[in-house]
Amino acid sequence: MFFKLFREGVIFALRSIFVNKLRTFLSLLGITIGIFCIISVFTVLDWMENSIHDSISSMGDNVIYVHKFPWGINMNVKWWDIVKRPVVSKDDYEAVLLKSTKTAAACLNVAQNEPIKYKKNLASDVDIMAITPEFVNIRTFEIEYGRYFTPEEFASGKNVAIIGAVIAEKLFDKSDPIGKQVTIAKKKTTIIGVFKKEGKGGLGDNGMDEETMVPLNFGKNFMNMRNDFLNATLMIKAKPGIPVEELNDEVTMILRASRRLHPQEEDNFSLNRASIISQSFSGVFAGINFGGWIIGGFSILVGGFGIANIMFVSVRERTNIIGIQKALGAKRFFILQQFLVESVMLSVIGGLLGVIMIFIGTLVINYLYDLNMYLTVANMSLAVFISGIIGVVAGYAPANTASKMNPVEAIGFSF
Repeated sequence: MFFKLFREGVIFALRSIFVNKLRTFLSLLGITIGIFCIISVFTVLDWMENSIHDSISSMGDNVIYVHKFPWGINMNVKWWDIVKRPVVSKDDYEAVLLKSTKTAAACLNVAQNEPIKYKKNLASDVDIMAITPEFVNIRTFEIEYGRYFTPEEFASGKNVAIIGAVIAEKLFDKSDPIGKQVTIAKKKTTIIGVFKKEGKGGLGDNGMDEETMVPLNFGKNFMNMRNDFLNATLMIKAKPGIPVEELNDEVTMILRASRRLHPQEEDNFSLNRASIISQSFSGVFAGINFGGWIIGGFSILVGGFGIANIMFVSVRERTNIIGIQKALGAKRFFILQQFLVESVMLSVIGGLLGVIMIFIGTLVINYLYDLNMYLTVANMSLAVFISGIIGVVAGYAPANTASKMNPVEAIGFSF
């Protein structure tokens, strides 16, 4: 009996929706915009969190990054004291290799922006990374074409390079870059590999897509290793089973001894970890999430009032029909659920339209900007759930009013 009544309620609701197209459109508009605002924010946040998680995973959660500057804010150290710190050097790298018992791999990475030229094509301000051999054991990446450096190329400082996918597109378009010679900082360099395209991430970078990697001994030819503002990083990976906190303490002692710091002196280096980045973004995500609820909430509130108003109009227009139904024996529950179903259907349809708009938007964004953004099943379910709740809340008062009508008064309403 319940399903039969529900089916009849759905039929009444569909008939009312299709007969009053303009009214239906106006009712859907507010809910559609509200769901679009909320779910689009959640979709972007999911993409950002996944991208940042992938970026952090590629950096390694068991890797320490020794740098002149801290990644987070340290209120106990003055900015000028940080600026005066010495940059990370090869001596620090060799000290860790020689004395650390908890290190699985250590790599010195020196970065500098330089133009790369191939014939008439130019890629300006490319991030050139001069590395030691252990980089492949610390940072996760894939080489799509070509190969990694050989030990002989590292030792001799041969002028070879591996370039990112975006750099390859700028310089070579669709031709094969392997074996071609480019000019890096006025030095002829042979391309031996191309990184697999990673796409843009939530940190706002392109991963390895816009990087160019060369052996450290080759990078010394155009990088001033004594520059006080050299962008040098010592990457240290912990052995399996070794907590990163233990490695952190050991590296601190080794570097303090290597730099001849007295016990009373503060560290003149920073030990950073990928977890610092995720912690710093957690507050940002919470703020954006809250903002999305506020903006979308107002839109949904307006849409809910719109649906309630339209349903009151619908009740008024169908008063004599309600009276006839009640005179023929229709129960209050039947009238109530008839209008509730109509209200919920309007709201859910509006929510689904918002979801469709977001889905189309993600396809367009992925096509234009090469992002891996997608609408999750959880967000779609949330949109339908919110829409359904709004439909029930907005439609209950009109439906309750209709169910309590006196059949004699309702039949005679139009006369």
